[in-house]
Amino acid sequence: MGKPTGFIEFLREVASEVEPIDRIRNWDEFHLPMPEEKLRTQGARCMDCGVPFCHTGTVISGMASGCPINNLIPEWNDLVYRGLWREALDRLHKTNNFPEFTGRVCPAPCEGACVLGISNPPVTIKNIEYSIAEKGWDEGWITADPPAKRTGKKVAIVGSGPAGLSAAAQLNKAGHLVTVFERADRPGGLLMYGIPNMKLDKEQVVLRRLKVLEDEGVKFVCNTEVGKDITSEQLLKEFDAVILCTGATKPRDLPIEGRELKGIYFAMDFLTANTKAILNKSQNGGFITAEGKDVVIIGGGDTGTDCVGTSIRHGCNSLVQVEILPKPPSERAADNPWPEWPKVYKMDYGQEEAAAKFGDDPRVYTTTATKFEGDENGNVKAVHTVQVQWEKNEKGQFIPKHIPGTEKVIPAQLVLLAMGFLGPEQPLLDALGLERDARSNVKADYGKYNTSIPGVFAAGDCRRGQSLVVWAFNEGRGVARECDLYLMGSTDLP
Repeated sequence: MGKPTGFIEFLREVASEVEPIDRIRNWDEFHLPMPEEKLRTQGARCMDCGVPFCHTGTVISGMASGCPINNLIPEWNDLVYRGLWREALDRLHKTNNFPEFTGRVCPAPCEGACVLGISNPPVTIKNIEYSIAEKGWDEGWITADPPAKRTGKKVAIVGSGPAGLSAAAQLNKAGHLVTVFERADRPGGLLMYGIPNMKLDKEQVVLRRLKVLEDEGVKFVCNTEVGKDITSEQLLKEFDAVILCTGATKPRDLPIEGRELKGIYFAMDFLTANTKAILNKSQNGGFITAEGKDVVIIGGGDTGTDCVGTSIRHGCNSLVQVEILPKPPSERAADNPWPEWPKVYKMDYGQEEAAAKFGDDPRVYTTTATKFEGDENGNVKAVHTVQVQWEKNEKGQFIPKHIPGTEKVIPAQLVLLAMGFLGPEQPLLDALGLERDARSNVKADYGKYNTSIPGVFAAGDCRRGQSLVVWAFNEGRGVARECDLYLMGSTDLP
């Protein structure tokens, strides 16, 4: 696994990026390729640790530790170190259908669990994964590989996001006839419309993979909402199995005074409309613009960061991001040991761009909104906030308590709610009569994925709740295996 003394000889180095103040002028991806020699040096740092934790894919303290799809990280690190790129790509594809996606948008729990990370900066796993995938595309190694035989079994997949795509890829490999239904005008789900172009280019990255899937025999049916454009009864009648991968798209709202004012939107509505406008080459109209406005984003995480980066590219006047949680420490806290995901302070790409343009990290911590203030025309003009402190209630649960005297009023003509998601939308699940769990997700055991209706499976966020793209890939592959077993009585899918 890499060079035996590599982690002693070489320091961690990540790929360069276009400077924040320059990249906000366009919607292009801003990561710059790393020279091959440097990539081989980074692969050399993989330290022959004996028991690698980077690919364990467990959940510790509610967070992913190691790679959820169990990528063979030490193996392909070693192959890159030795210059064996084609073999590295083969190893990567054994566990990951779409490494060009995870190499761009995954938060890299593998690096948080890297054994080297106990005492040194971890191996730059994510960038190596990205580079292997791009080498595969550049060299023409990634091409359509349709199955030699067809089983004649028909599978419907509802939703073309990460879970749906990985399930489709695997079931198509097994020879089944796969049809993916997508209510949007383009396939890809979260990958197409939930992640901005500067993080994941749609035309150069997402569409090239979708073209390969189509060439391999996967059929995409867009602008079709199951339960509306095609009934659930039709689906169950026409297909031998159905897999629900609809995601957890019901956003968490903030029902405080003034919520009805104009100019307050859910983050995903803002991001989706913007990406659609870019793809449709719309220069004006058709999207929610932050141009010339004071923007307040309520909520953190990847979605909040994406709203920051998008608002800055629109040309917002000012930007504040409100987070109810405390500011993380600069180093791991005592109660956050390796190999847990490191809960430490960092600036993601959006915050870096805000700091470059406005002079500072836009986030304010331990703060919550209490009221939206409007003007005489019913438009939002300000957000009232207060600082909070977290205290235990009588049940021992931490809850936020307002701190008197810390109230502030922040000007805002655009407010974006990025507070996460509550679960899947319910109409289709109601139509099918599916059993739900206590959080309104489809009830289906992890590893089995079978719902309360025989032949109907569920995977991804609609089953587990809002989660990482890489967990959706894990579940997509897992549900494909179980569906294949259901259809054929046995399965060779990994």
